[in-house]
Amino acid sequence: MKAKSKKITIYQVAQRAGVAISTVSRVLNNSPNVSEKTKEKVNEAITALNFRPQVSARKLASREPQMLAIAVPSFTTPYYTEILKGVKDEIQDMDLDIVIYNTGSRNPREGIENFFYRGTADAVITISIHFTETIHSHFQASAIPVVLIGSSHPEYDFFELNNRKGGFMAGEHLIKQGYQRLGMIKPVLDTKTSKERENGYIDALKEFKMPIENQLFITGESSKHAGFTEEAGFEAIYKYDRMDDFPDAIFCSNDTQAIGAYHALRKLGLRIPDDIALMGYDNIKFAKYLDLTTIDQKMYSVGAMGIKRLAEIIRHGSDHKIQKVIDPILVARNSTKNPENT
Repeated sequence: MKAKSKKITIYQVAQRAGVAISTVSRVLNNSPNVSEKTKEKVNEAITALNFRPQVSARKLASREPQMLAIAVPSFTTPYYTEILKGVKDEIQDMDLDIVIYNTGSRNPREGIENFFYRGTADAVITISIHFTETIHSHFQASAIPVVLIGSSHPEYDFFELNNRKGGFMAGEHLIKQGYQRLGMIKPVLDTKTSKERENGYIDALKEFKMPIENQLFITGESSKHAGFTEEAGFEAIYKYDRMDDFPDAIFCSNDTQAIGAYHALRKLGLRIPDDIALMGYDNIKFAKYLDLTTIDQKMYSVGAMGIKRLAEIIRHGSDHKIQKVIDPILVARNSTKNPENT
């Protein structure tokens, strides 16, 4: 009879990579305290040895997941941190360790495909990851509980955000305030989220028979976080200034862009809303203190709903899917108050 092949251990991976066992553990848990060169050595050893982390004795006995992975394009921007707060506050009663896997904002799909080579997760929440068939096939093969936040797929439980409706609400609000020339600050890199917001905004302009002036739909220069940053919003305002063609009102793809735009407008001596209206999206904490009109998509609540649903699947299994599209709400503040309508 053929002898059973020996299971590859973390010790062998460490030996082949020429590093300590603790270093391999940090790489597997996506710790930031490891150099790129060391990560590369460890990952090469993992691939060469076809290593999969050993399941703990407790998991074998209980059959319960121990490691929750949260796959997210970024965990430093307010949008994602607000969702993660909702997850964190609801996860306290679950006996799970958490690893946050940063897929990167430039190519999150490629990032999550690489995630599967690690083999460390027993349950997964994805945030704003568009599912390709390759990603879907990986999850199917792994047979682990999965909940999607900010995206959708017919085979999974999901809590999708209605970005197109939010974009429409932004356009409708500005039009009803009496603004005639409507612009938009977009991210440098098109994402599913940004395109839906833009398309909804354009839908509103079309429905109310407003002119669509393409030159007023612009981006900044910065590609950090796909262009959803303060720098990108600041740069976009100076593009308008160089064009010497400002719209009456500007809709920013998110509040973070709007913060940069707000600062640039003030530096140029333009008053908000007397000279120009400004609007954001997400309703992050800073929006309230800037008196910024925005769209609230209930990020904290969506994060909490996602982890609650995952807990249900882990504890009781799933004989049906919960698939919800979350509608946003308009939060009107003084940044879009048209002096001519008062």
